Amino acid sequence: MRPILYSFRRCPYAMRARLALVSAGIETELREILLRDKAPEFLEASPKGTVPVIVAKDTVIEESLDIMDWALAQNDPEGWLNFPPEGRALIAECDSPFKTALDRYKYQNRHQSDPELERQNASVFLRKLDAQLGKKPYLYGDHPTLPDMATATFVRQFANTDRAWFDAQDWHNLRHWLDAFTESDRFAHIMGKYPKWQAGDPVTVFA
Repeated sequence: MRPILYSFRRCPYAMRARLALVSAGIETELREILLRDKAPEFLEASPKGTVPVIVAKDTVIEESLDIMDWALAQNDPEGWLNFPPEGRALIAECDSPFKTALDRYKYQNRHQSDPELERQNASVFLRKLDAQLGKKPYLYGDHPTLPDMATATFVRQFANTDRAWFDAQDWHNLRHWLDAFTESDRFAHIMGKYPKWQAGDPVTVFA
């Protein structure tokens, strides 16, 4: 049986999980979840109620980075796991201080935050990425690795919050890297639209 993937198209965590599953060539049964109207089967599998979630045999994987590692451990034809150890620290910085600042920048009313301050806080990480890229197409060389694909969906979310401001900054390497990602066939593939899933629907195969 194919693993079941509970996903939400626009969630950056779910996006990066889908990217790894496609790279690894793992077919899943995709179940598109609406976060405001979560299917009971989804909540039964993962009571915390956040996407993405993989259900594979007797295993439930509830964190996007764990899903990426799980997929690539089975098959890594593009060498996404071939990066230096410091790449893990880069991903951790994305997932914690950068994502916190991003949320407080993008959802200022919800957090009662100062968007200018949070944008400055988030920019510390973005400038680090720009410096890491240098003149390379990807963070650690001439092909994408896990740190690229684990961070790009969040950089996209930041950039789209105020694209004119983002494009006016001097992080040219970062902008080229992000544009290459968002204009790629792979990104278009993982951003296909699917109707909300409910029990009894025909199986949607995602690969």
